[in-house]
Amino acid sequence: MSQPITFASPDDLEIAFYDALTGGDADLLMHYWCEDDETLCVHPTGVRLTGIVPIRESWRSIFANARLRIQPERIAHWQGTVMAVHHLTEILFVGDDPSPHGPLHVTHVYVRGAHGWRLASRHASAADDGHQAMADAMPHTLH
Repeated sequence: MSQPITFASPDDLEIAFYDALTGGDADLLMHYWCEDDETLCVHPTGVRLTGIVPIRESWRSIFANARLRIQPERIAHWQGTVMAVHHLTEILFVGDDPSPHGPLHVTHVYVRGAHGWRLASRHASAADDGHQAMADAMPHTLH
């Protein structure tokens, strides 16, 4: 692409990000990331990747081995003038398998720069909702 893709909001970027994931297009996906040495991606396996090149290669490898469909659900989000944080839950479908995988807890950190909003960090991990149910049941009042 000769012209950078510009996103007016992190929400617009997030929609495009999931469309690229579903399309299995690692090169398009990478247009949505910050081009910074500190750009970070943590896959659900726990592998932490820093920098555009290793992140791109990891997505190429994932897309070469599987077709993904992801159902994201936004849980919480915070947005300032130059940074936004989105916490989501993802349900993952692989190939033609109708059985869902996950859920995954995902945190996206977006930053706004000269070319609009970009993804600076993605951290995905397997959800352990059994422990979350226990935490939710505990009283939240301090006396």
